[in-house]
Amino acid sequence: MIRAVFFDMDGVLYDSMPNHEYSWCKAFEDEGIRFSPEEAYANEGRTAKGTINLVFNRELGHGATDEDVERIYKRKTELMHSRPQPPMMPGMQELLTSLPAAGVKVYVVTGSRQPSLVGKLSHAFGIRQETLICGADVQKGKPDPEPYLMALERSGCERGECVVVENAPLGIISGKAAGLTVWAVNTGKLADKILMEAGADRLFHTTRELADEMRKETAR
Repeated sequence: MIRAVFFDMDGVLYDSMPNHEYSWCKAFEDEGIRFSPEEAYANEGRTAKGTINLVFNRELGHGATDEDVERIYKRKTELMHSRPQPPMMPGMQELLTSLPAAGVKVYVVTGSRQPSLVGKLSHAFGIRQETLICGADVQKGKPDPEPYLMALERSGCERGECVVVENAPLGIISGKAAGLTVWAVNTGKLADKILMEAGADRLFHTTRELADEMRKETAR
């Protein structure tokens, strides 16, 4: 029986990954550094510092300084703010409304540190401060298991009673490292194989498909 569901945010609740793709690619391009659209999806969930250091080591042969990280992430944030507000993913608002009515606890686990996150998620999905684990709450982000272990502890449920919903390899790895079942929804540009090799237990191709199956499972 599913008693709690832990949802990632970008690419699962909001169709926000195209904005992240654009802003990361352009921020690195402004530095004269190569960063492909696929890498934006492959590194989703990693901290900004971790992503920038990864790319610096690969492209320049050394890590980024604190000044490098601050400059590039500031530019990335500016570019994100210039983009249109992303729409909610199809079927997800209805799903997150129906799950508590079925006795299922709902949490959002995201690497985002946006100050407006709680208000945004509360208005759209009924998420409260205590049911949100964000980047500011953890020492280690995805792919470390800490974010999902924190959600598990807050839920008060057993591992076998919880399901993680993710769209990215690092999030899947994080959920599996926490000992949880992970349902992947491939809303991005990566091949299904990449999500399955990261450890996903089930794979869906649309959020509506996922939502329909989640309602069936929680109605049992």
